Amino acid sequence: MELSKTLLLGFIAGVTILIGMPIGRLRRPMPQLRVFLNATAVGVLIFLIWDVLSAAWEPVDTALSATHDHTGGFGPVFGYGALFAGGLAVGLLALVGYDRYMSRLDARQRTIGPGAMSVHEQPGRTGFAISSLSPARRLALLIAIGIGLHNFAEGLAIGQSAARNEIGLATMLVIGFALHNATEGFGIVAPLAADQDIDGTHRRPSWKFLLTMAAIGGGPTFLGTWVGHGFTSAAVSVIFLTLAAGSIVYVVAQLLGIAARAKRPDLVAYGLLLGMLAGFVTDAIVTAAGV
Repeated sequence: MELSKTLLLGFIAGVTILIGMPIGRLRRPMPQLRVFLNATAVGVLIFLIWDVLSAAWEPVDTALSATHDHTGGFGPVFGYGALFAGGLAVGLLALVGYDRYMSRLDARQRTIGPGAMSVHEQPGRTGFAISSLSPARRLALLIAIGIGLHNFAEGLAIGQSAARNEIGLATMLVIGFALHNATEGFGIVAPLAADQDIDGTHRRPSWKFLLTMAAIGGGPTFLGTWVGHGFTSAAVSVIFLTLAAGSIVYVVAQLLGIAARAKRPDLVAYGLLLGMLAGFVTDAIVTAAGV
């Protein structure tokens, strides 16, 4: 398949992440709704952890099977295993370091002295700066980054299948990934329902911010399709998938902490169930279609 047509498939697979973005603009969402949205986002992300780690472990499993059949050695097992462990560690621990850095930065800003302007209040700060984001928006950014890494690996699969002229497989991959991305967009904006000023006023994100999050989360699908059309590499897929898994695990831990503080285990359970089922249903649709 030509590169231009392949890139179009990647764009279609990634652009559906925009479907969930308008939810971030809800006016004054009720506390119960915020809890439910947060829990549903966790459910979607839990499914993604399973989906991502299953795909990342497949080369390791294949290499192990080859040793059992005496058709391969342990070199690929240790190689892919090291990439798996390394990517998972970097994806998780890098966000731990980032969170500690931002906490120290916030502490320094609070100790500047009375009357000092916060980062949010400084004139001229109209650009997109991570240090100026509220905790809820930082969390949304982390979710978008984790999903973007995952979607880059999905784009690799689309590009590789198109390069081999497996048109049917590439088309079904696009349909399946497009369905997944529609739910992932919702997962990005869910933390924004709890974004409030110091006085408790709900802070609505701008369309510019939402589109930026969509580009971070969905854009890598397009980029991965481009890269995947040029070469095939199981090692690169393992790296990006495990980086995504590590970052998503960290985000899930943060969101579960928010859910626990709400003291509404019933709404949390309903949201978790809905989010996980949404992920598995879209996956089942793709599997039923023969992919």
